[in-house]
Amino acid sequence: MSGPLCRRLAEMRAEKEAARPAAATAIMNAGTEALRASGILDRVPRAGDRAPLFARPSVAGPTVRLQSLLKRGPVVLSFFRGRW
Repeated sequence: MSGPLCRRLAEMRAEKEAARPAAATAIMNAGTEALRASGILDRVPRAGDRAPLFARPSVAGPTVRLQSLLKRGPVVLSFFRGRW
């Protein structure tokens, strides 16, 4: 990845790392490396991959089913990690 977004993300990461204790950054980096070494990235869906059919409760309460949404047309999935 390159370009303005990549540079801005790198700047933001550097700012956050500078603001937190070095020991905390070391723990986070070790966890990230352990995940990479586990091979988990080989199983991560990529852009354009088909999602498995799923059903999940919506914020409003009722269950949302991918199969039902696909009957109405193409679906774009967006994942929001929440606020940490």
